[in-house]
Amino acid sequence: MYCVCCAVDAALWAVVNREVLRSCSPTAGPAAIPGVPACNRDREESWFKSLFVRKVDPRKDAHSHLLAKKEESNLYKIQFHNVKPECLDSYNKLCEGVLPSIHADTYYPCELVGTWNTWYGEQDQAVHLWRYRGGYPALTEVMNKLRNNKEFMEYRKERGKMLLSRRNQLLLEFSFWNEPVPRPGPNIYELRSYQLRPGTMIEWGNYWARAIRYRQHNREAVGGFFSQIGSLYMVHHLWAYKDLQSREATRNAAWHHEGWNEAVYYTVPLIQHMESRIMIPMKSSPLL
Repeated sequence: MYCVCCAVDAALWAVVNREVLRSCSPTAGPAAIPGVPACNRDREESWFKSLFVRKVDPRKDAHSHLLAKKEESNLYKIQFHNVKPECLDSYNKLCEGVLPSIHADTYYPCELVGTWNTWYGEQDQAVHLWRYRGGYPALTEVMNKLRNNKEFMEYRKERGKMLLSRRNQLLLEFSFWNEPVPRPGPNIYELRSYQLRPGTMIEWGNYWARAIRYRQHNREAVGGFFSQIGSLYMVHHLWAYKDLQSREATRNAAWHHEGWNEAVYYTVPLIQHMESRIMIPMKSSPLL
């Protein structure tokens, strides 16, 4: 039976032996080893190196420039707050009293896209999605202004007493997804988060630029984002459904569209880890 490992070992030893002979030969050079033509030796060494050296096509632009929308400079922040179980109701009331006022105040160049409690997935969790029109300068402006907002600083103090942990990410939106806009309810939302293998974001974007066409028939596609700061090579897809039954029906219907199975087949190998959250909007959420 042919053994690939044996072939690799044999090739390795052949190269090593040739290098030893070459170093000992007073006429070291391409034709220093009797009986081994220089062209064959070069070809064997190139084949051996190709087993271990991965060629990477050079790119002349950053992922963010290739994948994000050019006409807008929106930056998004997603927050995950893990709340003490006994404090969830109080936490929700606290958020509903403060976050909408920031959203509605034009003094702050930011918008609350949506705010939810996780229903299925990680329990006792709140998820907030903010949009900053103007990118990083807008984010910095909002943070500086909020430090002088006594109501917000008191909110942060009280919030801290209710949390077990929190984390956030800064995101850009994919150019081929629609921008999230307020919609009437009631809806449930699914946040599907994908940790991609490093170096595969462009490939993911190329496939999903076509795949998204198969998932817009029921207006279920809300937004698609990729991380810039926080956990890197992270993608978030946000979907809306009337209920769990309509979610199942909508997802099953996608398999009847020619091309959807191909998109799934080629994108699954790019994923290291994936997670799904089913979320219920808070009363103050623009996405109801």
